[in-house]
Amino acid sequence: MTSEAKKFPYLRLGVNIDHVATIRNARGGMHPDPVRAAQLAADAGADGITAHLREDRRHISDDDIARLKAKIELPLNLEMAMTGEMLAIALDAVPNACCLVPERREELTTEGGLDVAGSRDRLAEYVGPIKDAGIRVSLFVDPDERHIEASAASGADIVELHTGAYCEAVANNEELLIRRELERLARCARQASDLGLEVHAGHGLTFDTVGSVAAMPEFVELNIGHFLVGEAIFGGLHSTILRMRALMDGARSSASGSAGA
Repeated sequence: MTSEAKKFPYLRLGVNIDHVATIRNARGGMHPDPVRAAQLAADAGADGITAHLREDRRHISDDDIARLKAKIELPLNLEMAMTGEMLAIALDAVPNACCLVPERREELTTEGGLDVAGSRDRLAEYVGPIKDAGIRVSLFVDPDERHIEASAASGADIVELHTGAYCEAVANNEELLIRRELERLARCARQASDLGLEVHAGHGLTFDTVGSVAAMPEFVELNIGHFLVGEAIFGGLHSTILRMRALMDGARSSASGSAGA
């Protein structure tokens, strides 16, 4: 492996299937089936499947988690709030990874990262048992140096940096804010990598925003869901994931080439 290949490793794509379940739950029944969506994602080149089992079960259900474990060969990343119920489910299901996220009943989607720096004692109640079960622990955090440092101290294996502020800046065409948010993501990705954490990113990524994040060599996985499911209405899930995969690969290849020039 060349030095540039080591610097720019393969970038994994995790596909979040939550909102396939959201559509199903709008009228009940089994269609569309999120497990079928996961199978299509695997066929299109996804490297993992993400599902968020919320306390109110607004989309993914307990049965979905069981069927994903039984039928999908890709690694399963279970997003979960820090509650006793969710911990018990995680320890029973034994996914590849658990991503701990903040959760409020009234929010439409996860609106921000964990306050890792301010909740170290509570976090320890979950990180320890999950790791003892052989499950990797990921923390969903805002790109903030305090939370990166606290994440490393917690014993977590992974941090997933919240890309929502960057994506919102792109949507609003705020050039100064776009540059600021990209600099913040790059800085925190380097810090996390230097501290020995595996670095992921996600939230709000689209065809238009993924390239700048994919070009940062510290990231080893991007988790994308809502956009892929929404875009699949117009172009099909398989082709949508193929295009996202190509954009990620192209951005990483271009960045690697520029670094080696």
